[in-house]
Amino acid sequence: MAKYEKNPDAIAALEPEEFWVTQENGTERPGTGKYLENKEPGIYVDVVSGEPLFASADKYESGCGWPSFTKPIEPAHVNELTDTSHGMVRTEVRSTHGDSHLGHVFPDGPQDRGGLRYCINSAALRFIHRDEMEAEGYGDYLDQVEDVR
Repeated sequence: MAKYEKNPDAIAALEPEEFWVTQENGTERPGTGKYLENKEPGIYVDVVSGEPLFASADKYESGCGWPSFTKPIEPAHVNELTDTSHGMVRTEVRSTHGDSHLGHVFPDGPQDRGGLRYCINSAALRFIHRDEMEAEGYGDYLDQVEDVR
């Protein structure tokens, strides 16, 4: 079983926006994230710890300006915390082991898929294409990714 943790070397290698988002609770500008338009099959992992967070099969176009998912690939890898910043009450989403700020979850997602919208910053994620999942140690999650072959 893989061990995921907050990795100081990974933190030191982050781009400035990745650091700001994951370590300082920042939010990338809407419509600018590198994974917003990604439609390739695979999984999204925490850029700091590598823990698997979301599957491409659960990604959908919400129109909010950030990648949106209906559920985590592994619920134990996602913590939901009350966020009262900016004069609002929201539910923040953080990775469990990396403690990276990922984004927020809202109750306005597709009702037929659970009703949640995990609104996630691309800067907090690393995408692993389906074809690379086995080699990178994520083969156990292949059954949660659409097969496009």
